[in-house]
Amino acid sequence: MAKLLQVELVAVEEKVWSGQAEMVIARTTEGELGVLPSHAPLLGQLANPGGVRIILPGGEEKAYDVHGGFLSVTTEGVTVLAETATPVAPAARH
Repeated sequence: MAKLLQVELVAVEEKVWSGQAEMVIARTTEGELGVLPSHAPLLGQLANPGGVRIILPGGEEKAYDVHGGFLSVTTEGVTVLAETATPVAPAARH
């Protein structure tokens, strides 16, 4: 079985999404960043406004518009801490 990331997407007032994913793609102040299992630990500031895409096992994608916050990658997984996180409808994705 392929390795997966444990992902937590948290906004100020609530846990928005939690689960396992194949990949996380986030827009940071340094540019777009893709995180796969076994990625080196890092802390990045999310672009404002920014976006986070979570690629689930099997290829389904969840996308969120985020404002403010940080992306943390550790050996345990990926945590996105955002001021706000709003789901993006599939038809509205680029």
